[in-house]
This record gives sequence, C-alpha cells and structure tokens, in this order.
Amino acid sequence: MKLPRGWSVFLVLAGVFNVAIWPRFGVAIWNDERAWSGPIGSSSPTGFLWVHAVLIVSAMAIGLGVGVLGGLTLVRSRRTAGV
Repeated sequence: MKLPRGWSVFLVLAGVFNVAIWPRFGVAIWNDERAWSGPIGSSSPTGFLWVHAVLIVSAMAIGLGVGVLGGLTLVRSRRTAGV
C-alpha cells in the first residue's frame, strides 16, 4: 500500500489519540453508578459497563491497527525515498 506522507502521519496521530483517550473514558465508566448493580467495583456489573467495555476495547484495537498501518507506511516511504 502506498499512502502520501501526510496521510501516514494522520493515521499515526489518530492511532495515538485513540489509544491515549479511551482508557481514561474506561475509568470514567468504571466509576459510574450505572455500571454496577450496587457499590462501585464490588457488585455485579450491568449491561451499561459491558457495552462500554466492548466499545472501548474495539475502539482501542481499531486505533492501534490504524496507528500501526500509518507507522508502517511511514517506514516504507522512508525506505523507498532513500533508495
């Protein structure tokens, strides 16, 4: 795959953003009263927590994939430019 350098940098930044932001959101969801049927962290989780956990894991996986794709295209573009 060949991407312009600008798009490669954009993909790396988007990946870093997703991997950096979603864990903080996960902490907020964990501490939300709606995530637990009783006391926070010591009762059974509700659907609210499970749905958000799936969303957070998915978003981080996609962000990681996008970041790796951008990084690989940056590395390849530097290798081909140096040849």
